[in-house]
Amino acid sequence: MLASLIQIAVNPDESVNSRRERAASLVVAQRGADLVVLPELWPVGAFAYTAFADEAEPLQGPTHDIMAKAAAEAGVWLHAGSFVERAEDGTLYNTSLVFSPEGERAASYRKIHRFGFDKGEAVMMGAGEELVTVALPQTTLGLATCYDLRFPEQFRGLIDAGAETLIVAAGWPERRRSHWTLLAQARAVENQAYVLAVGSSGTHAGVEQAGHSIVVDPWGEVLAEAGAAEEVLSVEFDPAKATTTREQFPALKDRRLGLAPRRLA
Repeated sequence: MLASLIQIAVNPDESVNSRRERAASLVVAQRGADLVVLPELWPVGAFAYTAFADEAEPLQGPTHDIMAKAAAEAGVWLHAGSFVERAEDGTLYNTSLVFSPEGERAASYRKIHRFGFDKGEAVMMGAGEELVTVALPQTTLGLATCYDLRFPEQFRGLIDAGAETLIVAAGWPERRRSHWTLLAQARAVENQAYVLAVGSSGTHAGVEQAGHSIVVDPWGEVLAEAGAAEEVLSVEFDPAKATTTREQFPALKDRRLGLAPRRLA
């Protein structure tokens, strides 16, 4: 498979509408790829909390529609990153969308773990409750967003649901970039899966973004890594390696905890 990770810059001097158009153009430019991935909350910025309510959209709103069209025009599977969704009851969610090469919405995922402790996303947004996987012809994706990366039980659940390639769309801060790389590799190794982790660049409400999108194979080897600036990171990988890794080193079969309750000897 050929994957293109679009590490888009989110800067305050660019309008949301302009960034939507630019992101769509970047997606269309990846024609020939199998999978394209955008980062977290790229329309508004992951730390631009004060703009969340004003820029919130329904599930099938402007971001949905322009990304669906871009996926169809490029003929790619598109993980369109996430945006601020306003549900019918008024609750805000950090929601990711996946589109087929025909432009049909294949899945949506509401971020389960909200960042901010007692402020920001943690108090302004509702929490997702469902693990989401998407079956592509070549591999099954497991969806996660930014802060989710710190919670290994979510990824175990995605693996149990059949995921072989884990997608993490993020707006990760530069000051904790070492954790970003470490955790991406850890999630790959412990789950014997590919991890495609896509960050944004630029500055969100004064918070410098880490960038450094990364692709890690099931053995924890880094196949490709971006720098800090906006760029498109393209990498070819063999989805079958997740299966062969699990066969060659069947550690997942030796799990004793996190399965159905039973007495340990």
